[in-house]
Amino acid sequence: MGKARTAGSRRQACRALAKANPNPFEVKVNRQKFQILGRKTRHDVGLPGVSRARAIRKRTQTLLKEYRERDKSNVFKDKRFGEYNSNMSPEEKMMKRFALEQQRHHEKKNIYNLNEDEELTHYGQSLADIEKHNDVVGSDSDTEERGALSAELTAAHFGGGGGLLQKSALQEEGDKPKSRKELIEELIAKSKQEKRERQAQREDALELTEKLDQDWKEIQTLLSHKTPKAESGEEREKQKPKPDAYDVMVRELGFEMKAQPSNRMKTEAELAREEQERLRKLEAERLRRMLGKDEGAKKPKHMSADDLSDGFILDKDDRRLLSYKDGKMNIEEDTGQEQSKETESQEKEEEEGDEDEEAEGGEESSEGGGRVGSSDTDSHSDLDSSMGSGEDDEPAQQPQQQQAPGRRPKGDDQRACKAAGRELPYTFTAPESYEELRSWLVGRSVDEQLLVVERIQKCSHPSLAVGNKAKLEKLFGFLLEYVGDLATRDPPDLEVIDKLVVQLYSLCQMFPESASSSIRFVLRDAMHEMEEMIETRGRAPFPGLDVLIYLKIAGLLFPTSDFWHPVVTPALVCMSQILTKCPVLSLQDVVKGLFVCGLFLDYVSLSRRFVPELMNFLVGILYIAAPNKQSLSSTLVHPFRALGKNSELLLVSDKDDVATWQRGSLPLRWASQRSVPSTAEANHMRLSCLAAALALLRRCVVTYGALPSFHTIVRPLQALLKEQQAERSHPPELQELSQSILNDMENQKQLYRPLICEKSKPVPLKLFTPRLVKVLEFGRKQGSTKEEQERKRLIHKHKREFKGAVREIRKDNQFLARMQLSEIMERDAERKRKVKQLFNSLATQEGEWKALKRKKFKK
Repeated sequence: MGKARTAGSRRQACRALAKANPNPFEVKVNRQKFQILGRKTRHDVGLPGVSRARAIRKRTQTLLKEYRERDKSNVFKDKRFGEYNSNMSPEEKMMKRFALEQQRHHEKKNIYNLNEDEELTHYGQSLADIEKHNDVVGSDSDTEERGALSAELTAAHFGGGGGLLQKSALQEEGDKPKSRKELIEELIAKSKQEKRERQAQREDALELTEKLDQDWKEIQTLLSHKTPKAESGEEREKQKPKPDAYDVMVRELGFEMKAQPSNRMKTEAELAREEQERLRKLEAERLRRMLGKDEGAKKPKHMSADDLSDGFILDKDDRRLLSYKDGKMNIEEDTGQEQSKETESQEKEEEEGDEDEEAEGGEESSEGGGRVGSSDTDSHSDLDSSMGSGEDDEPAQQPQQQQAPGRRPKGDDQRACKAAGRELPYTFTAPESYEELRSWLVGRSVDEQLLVVERIQKCSHPSLAVGNKAKLEKLFGFLLEYVGDLATRDPPDLEVIDKLVVQLYSLCQMFPESASSSIRFVLRDAMHEMEEMIETRGRAPFPGLDVLIYLKIAGLLFPTSDFWHPVVTPALVCMSQILTKCPVLSLQDVVKGLFVCGLFLDYVSLSRRFVPELMNFLVGILYIAAPNKQSLSSTLVHPFRALGKNSELLLVSDKDDVATWQRGSLPLRWASQRSVPSTAEANHMRLSCLAAALALLRRCVVTYGALPSFHTIVRPLQALLKEQQAERSHPPELQELSQSILNDMENQKQLYRPLICEKSKPVPLKLFTPRLVKVLEFGRKQGSTKEEQERKRLIHKHKREFKGAVREIRKDNQFLARMQLSEIMERDAERKRKVKQLFNSLATQEGEWKALKRKKFKK
């Protein structure tokens, strides 16, 4: 109804415009061939010119405006900090905004802006107060002639003073001239005398001022009218108003303690520089103690009875020890004896040096690595020795009655030197080769090795020198190689490896690219060696403990949850190759395989990625530990075999060994054990391996319990566990563990539905009853329901709107093309006008030049 009304109103408006505009060319009449009664006609009269002008005006106001502002961005962005952050409170937003505003005021661009009201200071004092000249004049300062030099002093020191010096000399002593040194001494004496005179004048002026102040106070007391104390006190209390609460609060706030500024946080480069300087000082002190050069600093000092011990520090302590000989004070002889004794002690130390070198060969290598060269001892000789250890201070503080005062025993000096020689150096240069690093670490304790690596990193920090980055990148590879050497020892030094992982992690965080390339190189070598063994022998043994530890370190240093990683992904491939291509031939192989299974679970603990090699290896471990294999229907995959020599590798038949076994963690040293264990030890190893496999299986159940195919995956494992439960040949602890694992497997829900065919509806029989269709209007397609008619109507409407939208878009493009063409034509016309103007000016110049030339030719 509303639509018909709008169409009628539009038609009436067009007719009214047609009547108002008599121009017949502006009116378009859609004629009909036949007049049909009851049919409503639409668009019988139209005004294409008026509608076209209206459309152009509308596009000019909208589309053209957008086209001209296409390269402009007038967007308001609210940059207030935390305005739309609901996690921050209003107080936090205000504090952060205030901090950002203060930071903006103190940026580098405003450091030269002196127009702001800021208080400038110099050595903690305000420049405004300094300019007021209110500072108290010291006794040594020259206020009258500050900064002014006398003519004589200027002439004597700054050139041109030869005549003056000669003149003064001739005036004082006649014809005999004085030397330059004597003249300068006289000038200094005169300046000191003038200074003393000025100081005396200032003191007299101060005394007179103080006397005047005292006299004025006496006169002021006479002038003032005194009242009785009692009366004056009562009147003052009455007249004194009570303090306001606001004033009391203001005074309290004024006396509150203000916030003190804290020290700024130092950068990483500054911290590294300070640490390097501290280690250099400690190393210099150690070398000084080792060479016995700190005797003078440890010498007891003579204290007189009149010494006030006020802490006044002199540049040099020139006091000498007090000694008496034959009732007279002796100083020179005592110092001579000290020098002779010192020379004798030095000769004895040089003779004993050869014996110490043979006994302390390892110490010299460590000291040689810690020092850059022999010049380091000379460069640190001027440092103060107050940072020495307490062991060296004790002998100096103990009184020695038998020897001379202030003298330490010779044995204590030798012991202190030897102790300093055995002490770990404080500075180390970055090693250039693996042998150099190994010489510093071999033979030391765990803490000392970690301390050596830590000091190497501190002394060679990348911010201290240009080439330190490359040196520390090499250090990561050297440490990795050293870890491999520790793992190949018998027994392996796993404690040191565990502590060195922290240093490897810090280096990996500093240089991730070089660390990843080093670990990839190690893993690539291990894989190439395995492939060569398979090509030559047809099978490859399990890798050594060093490769397993490298795989463990790779999982600790790099993220294992990534879908693809340049280090972790090759490590996963390497572990899968180990579990599938290395046959299990001994108990050591079982321990190594279980270790790799544990690494797999550590790698996929976050991503929960399914590893079929892991499940296959656990199936094989449970199979070779099962007593009755004939009743088992599970099929084994390489590297396990159903029949053969190693098919019963983990089978334990001795009941005494089963009874004496105690559950514990599986030691990693069994993987590299070369000695042949006894029968009882081997049986205990088998039971421990089976316990470790069951523990790994429980972790697998927890990790893969959410998979839709979980029950299908663990079906072979369930069969093996049920067989072991039926035999009951294992210790009770293992039986309880296997039973709990079975219960966990059965309690997991089945997360998938089996695929079944959908049930189709039965086809009804064909009926012969006629279909009645309601005829609504003649000439229309009938036979459809109301929903189908509504659908057809919407389709027709969508088609009509789509055509209208395409038509409008086409007209918009044509309008924009006309606007662009007009802009191009305007630019071309402007360019032609300017070119024509240039040609006109050039033609005018050419005509003038030719006229001038003809005029000159006529002359």
